[in-house]
Amino acid sequence: MVRHKKFFGYPLLGMYLLIFASSCASPISKHYRQEAANVTFSMVFQDPKAYKGSIVIWGGVIIRTVNLKNGSELFVLETPLGSREKPKDSDYAQGRFIAISSSYLDSLVYHKGRKVTLAGEVAGEREIASRTGKQSYTYPVVMIKELHLWERAPIGYPAYYPPYYYGGYAPFYWGGGSFGDEFNGDEFGDEGIGEGNEEGNEGEEGR
Repeated sequence: MVRHKKFFGYPLLGMYLLIFASSCASPISKHYRQEAANVTFSMVFQDPKAYKGSIVIWGGVIIRTVNLKNGSELFVLETPLGSREKPKDSDYAQGRFIAISSSYLDSLVYHKGRKVTLAGEVAGEREIASRTGKQSYTYPVVMIKELHLWERAPIGYPAYYPPYYYGGYAPFYWGGGSFGDEFNGDEFGDEGIGEGNEEGNEGEEGR
């Protein structure tokens, strides 16, 4: 009897270990994690041109999504990455950046308040003036290499969802977040961003 208990216990232990390993896994592939430069967001924020070409792994809360003729742009409020490289809440924000995708990102999916983690190549900076024109904000710009969209789970429910692929990227839906994670500060995010045909987040505020 003892032998039988030990025999059947190993597969159960293996299943627990597999679940634990999955819950700790990064959504960004090993390739980009190994290639990522040892630079912080604050370092790039201070001088984006100095780090042009560097691979970085950043995350944060989407402020706005702009769809253009040749792809999409995400305006992101950067926050430090925590467990599984999931962005922390907007209270920990360190600044903003623009993430450019050569693929179309549906603004009904990648909408304001959603959390993302990405691997990207620093491409430079972009200065955008406020509505009044009295102030401006310089955004670091990155070209998206890999993108992960975090699913928002209702409070009190398990934060795990099966993998899901979208838009040419691999944004595994590992769950997490809550309906209270939205960031509403976009004083620089609503005026004339980008060039070409903008789609923005129109019609999404009620989501």
